Amino acid sequence: MPKLSVVIPCYYNEDNIPVTVRELVANEVNFPPEVSFEYVFVNDGSGDDTLGALLRARDTYPDRVRVVDLAANVGSYNAIVAGMAHATGDCLSVITADMQDPPELMVQMYEYWKKGFKLVIGNRQDREEKGLSQVFAKTFHWLMKHLALKNIPDGGFDFVFFDRQVSDQVVGMQERNSNVFYLMVWLGFPYVNIPYVRRKREIGTSRWTLSKKIKLLIDSLLSFSYFPVRAISAVGLGLGLVALLYGLYIIGLRLVGPDEPQGWTTLMVVVLFVSAFQMVALGVIGEYVWRGLDAARQRPLYVVKNIHEPAAAVRAPHSS
Repeated sequence: MPKLSVVIPCYYNEDNIPVTVRELVANEVNFPPEVSFEYVFVNDGSGDDTLGALLRARDTYPDRVRVVDLAANVGSYNAIVAGMAHATGDCLSVITADMQDPPELMVQMYEYWKKGFKLVIGNRQDREEKGLSQVFAKTFHWLMKHLALKNIPDGGFDFVFFDRQVSDQVVGMQERNSNVFYLMVWLGFPYVNIPYVRRKREIGTSRWTLSKKIKLLIDSLLSFSYFPVRAISAVGLGLGLVALLYGLYIIGLRLVGPDEPQGWTTLMVVVLFVSAFQMVALGVIGEYVWRGLDAARQRPLYVVKNIHEPAAAVRAPHSS
């Protein structure tokens, strides 16, 4: 009898939790009767009453809700890894707590998993949200597809359904400053892509700030692409060629004419440009060095403060 574990990272989702739990449980009737369910909610250091809402959901559904309470906010991707590490299902799915992704799509994903696919991706063909968020999302995934992982679907994704084997591989990597969804694609398993339209958020305010989006872009590019380093090398070679040609030009003027060539302005522009490039190059290299240092420290991705198990999972005291 297959068991499906749904991992839901939560950060300031106090008002979303009752609706999210209700929709997830209501979606169970669409699955074959032999499927059992487990919902792993991960409280990612929320400052509101998200934990209280999760514990009330566990009291309502004591047989299937597990709450993993982290000691501090570690970011949604590390929270997802924490949820995967504590899930017990044969197959898993990751969905957001704001219900912008349709849970009914998991039924179709499950059917593909039954056919043998280790990874099923629900990718955003379009989204109801417009404005800068849409522009950033499209730019981010275009860059990732053309500079890093060419086999990811267009439009981006963070709604996935995958096998226990995929989960074990990703959890075992313990990769830092990365993108957990791209890691699943990077593993190389053939996947099925199901396009859908991402809903507009109806409850609460997104905590996905611009600074977090920029960090995600940097982390994802540096984790899956050597483009930044290769770009530095290419620009460095180009500047070297320009410097060589300019040096030959200055030598030629000196040999032909008796007067020193006038070039203070040009010289200062070249010096400032090269200096700026060197600082940028050091910054990019520093990002790689920092990630190497962060990995060498081997600090945990997350610290679990408490785990609130489903009632069915709580073991009876051992009797002697």
